[in-house]
Parts: sequence; C-alpha cells; structure tokens
Amino acid sequence: MNRKVAILGATGTVGQRFIQLLQGHPWFKIEVLAASQKSAGKKYEDACAWTMESDLPRGIAKMDVLSTDLESVESAGNVDLVFSSLPGDIAGPIEAEFATKYPVFSKASAHRQDEDVPLLIPEVNPEHVALITIQKKTRGWKGFITTDPNCCTIQLAITLKPLMNFGLQQVIISTMQALSGAGYPGVPSLDIIDNVVPFIPKEEEKMQSESLKILGVFDGTRVRNANFLLSASCNRVNVKDGHLESVFAKLEKDPKLEEVEAAFERFEGEPQRLRLPSAPERPIVVRKEPNRPQPRYDRCEGKGMSVVVGRIRKDPIMSVKYLCLGHNTIRGGAGAGILSAEFMVTKGLA
Repeated sequence: MNRKVAILGATGTVGQRFIQLLQGHPWFKIEVLAASQKSAGKKYEDACAWTMESDLPRGIAKMDVLSTDLESVESAGNVDLVFSSLPGDIAGPIEAEFATKYPVFSKASAHRQDEDVPLLIPEVNPEHVALITIQKKTRGWKGFITTDPNCCTIQLAITLKPLMNFGLQQVIISTMQALSGAGYPGVPSLDIIDNVVPFIPKEEEKMQSESLKILGVFDGTRVRNANFLLSASCNRVNVKDGHLESVFAKLEKDPKLEEVEAAFERFEGEPQRLRLPSAPERPIVVRKEPNRPQPRYDRCEGKGMSVVVGRIRKDPIMSVKYLCLGHNTIRGGAGAGILSAEFMVTKGLA
C-alpha cells in the first residue's frame, strides 16, 4: 500500500499539518512539496514559517519547494496521489489539471459542490465514492478529485449521522471557531483579544449547503440532498485550536436522552471496521461532565480525529441540544484528507 504523495499548498497551516501527520505514516511518503511562486525554488525551511507544535522534520526542512503546476511536480519524482490545501480562490483549475493524471484529495472549497465530486467523510457517506467512476468517465480523467468538507461541517455531520435514525427535521447551530481556522497569521490580535467576531465570510453558507450533500442519498447517478432544514451562525473566538458548536436538533421521534447518548457512543463507520491507520477507535466520544467538552481539554481526543459531544439535553422548542467539539486542523483539516486517502486505497481507487 506504499504511496508517494505530493502536497500542494505545503507552506500554509493545513499543508504544515499534512506534513506533521504524515511523519511515520505506514502507507504514505512525502515525495513533493509545492507552494506559491514566492516560495517556489526555496528550501522548505526558508519558505515556511513553521507553526506546528512539533519541530519541523529535518528531512522536510531541506526539501526543495516547487511551484504548483503539473509539469514541475511530474519532473520531481514518481507521485501516486496529491493532497491539496490550496486557497479556494485558486484551487479550482490547478486541482483539475492534476486530476487528469492523479487522485487529488482536496481541502479547498472550489469543487465541493460539483455534482460528480464526492464531499467525503468516510464514516458518514462512504457510498458517495461511487461518484468517482462517473467523474472519470464524464471528464475523461485518469485521476479524480474528491473533497473534504469545511472543518465545522465535518464535526457537525459526524454527529448528525446517528441522529438521522430518529428522523432529522431541523438543525440550528451556532459555532465558536478557533483562530487557526483563519490560517496564518490569521485574525489580527487587536481584533480578537477581549472580543468575539460574529462573522466568518462564507462559513454559514458552506455549513448549510455541504451538510445536506454529505447526508444526502446517492441514487446511482448523483447525490440527492438530505431533506431537512439547517441554519448556522458562525463566530470567531479567542481559542487557538478546536471548534466548539452548540447544536439544536428537531427529530420526528421522541427518543430518551439515554437513547441519543447511546446512538452517539455506538456510532462507527468503515474506517473503524477497516482499522485504517488514521481512524479513531471512536468517531464520537461522549463526555458526561456538565462542563465538557472544552477545547483546551478535549480537542486532541483520538489524536485529534474524534469528535467530542457533551451536554446532551432535551430542548423545549427543538427535540435535543448538545455541544460538539472537533480539532479543526486535524479532523477538520489534514487528518480528514489523509483518512479519505487511506479509505480510497483500501477500495482500490488510489
């Protein structure tokens, strides 16, 4: 299962997280690092302001950074698949160029709503990978594009999936999103110290549209969106890592709180059954303390790949309410892309 990988957008926050998480990975080896023209031609240590908690790996530091064009990457080595953490406003044509020859696992928003592109969370909608066959045939590509959802959408969709057993009708969500979600250097200190910023551009729209596609049904030709209403309000708070979400769900059935809790705790998907290297043992971890989850204490649960749920309560207007927490640059970022790639490898698609 050994695969050589290229990382596009390697100097950014998510690109750095890809590098960190791929150190010692049993299947994937970093072969190529690519970034913008201002970084291309430099050694990685000179091009990158490393912001991860661990030290910059010595072997990575001395690698050359290439430009993000197909010819440059192809000339640098034998690459089997591509991880893209490019900015959404430039990712579209670049990823499409690479997909003519390689499997592309994208964290960018450019192709998420393309009808023939999976918006994948392997525990939630593994059947959507069937879109890849359609995509390759329609576009005449040797490779393909698959996308990971917005960071907040990933943790939300993971918790909504088990609630669908009770008949999901409406969801209202308010987010408290960490600073690292804005990239580096992110939000200016004088804007966020002693403050909450109640607006994140395009975030609410992404959550509302992406969740319905992820939880929708593949009918053999395309994904039909899930049939429930979702309203989101997104806020930036003074926390480094870990998005916290307050979720209110209206259900057709009237389950006991113990049933809702059990549905969260029992939830698992194909990554767990396949024992994929990056899959957490428990996709959802339930905390029963009245004051959890909290970003500082719970964001690294399952090595950052688990979603932590707590404060599960009945609601007088909706049916149930709860808080969920996810590490936005691991489960919501690079870790999601790596898990999707592992899943595709086991399916013989990458």
